[in-house]
Amino acid sequence: MTAPTTALEPICDVAAIVGVGLIGGSLAAALRSRRLAREVVGVGRSAGRLNLARDLGQIDRASTSLAEAAHAADLIVFCTPVDRIVEGVREAAVVSRPGTVITDAGSVKKWICEELSGTLAPHVHFVGSHPMAGSERQGCQYADPELFHGRRCVITPLPQTNRSAVERISRMWRSVGGDVVQLSPDEHDALVARASHVPHVVAAALAATLPPRAYPLASTGFRDSTRIAGGDPELWTQILRQNRDEVELGLQDVIEGLQKFQQALSAEDQGRLFELLRDGVLARERWLRVFQEGGSSREKPRNPEDSNAVGN
Repeated sequence: MTAPTTALEPICDVAAIVGVGLIGGSLAAALRSRRLAREVVGVGRSAGRLNLARDLGQIDRASTSLAEAAHAADLIVFCTPVDRIVEGVREAAVVSRPGTVITDAGSVKKWICEELSGTLAPHVHFVGSHPMAGSERQGCQYADPELFHGRRCVITPLPQTNRSAVERISRMWRSVGGDVVQLSPDEHDALVARASHVPHVVAAALAATLPPRAYPLASTGFRDSTRIAGGDPELWTQILRQNRDEVELGLQDVIEGLQKFQQALSAEDQGRLFELLRDGVLARERWLRVFQEGGSSREKPRNPEDSNAVGN
């Protein structure tokens, strides 16, 4: 799908995207291609990576100075690793002009929102957000202006969050194709732990258990089941650390589920094995229907009898 060529109503004058990797580069490209900002500024530590994003047409201008870019922007989006978001938002808010709205794309929300609540100047507004889009690949070279098309974009305002700022961030994600939903930071972290963080841990554990002698025999099923294990370990270490409690609860459920399979195998209980496998088939079908209704899946419903179909 190509980016739209007709201009939509602008959402800001100058947008500063802090962290121009896969998510930041995709958002920058989406804002720029849709003419949703007069200028899109990419902000980061590496001039080389920023220049690449500029050469790829994702940003208009590059800056290695957060303070300089924040002062010029009226919309700032942090797409950095989660452990750097709070510090970055505080640094940007100090020099931001009145009315500036700041958001983020971090996959953990409770810690970020709580740390920033009541700590910023009253003329600067922060709205937590998280686009449910991405890839195990990193870097602006993999960015796609249509990355957010049909994807859930969660915003997590607190009761005291400025309503105009909430609407502005909601409109930003809708304008780049996202399906916006509102959750509390706590609810977001609990649900995303089960839908994203725990699956990543399980995929990593599964990938690490394959003995080298089995490598020639592992094929598409193993590849698909472990695809997300290819994510950046440094980035995922911080995500799991910030959402530790919810991830631990989710992992306990997975462990108990695996133990049910182990017990059925030990008892040579063929009927129980069938039930457990059938439950997995039916649960995945229920999820897949919801996923497709959201418009974000290119995957077609499969025949439940197709034992080679593997989800991720």
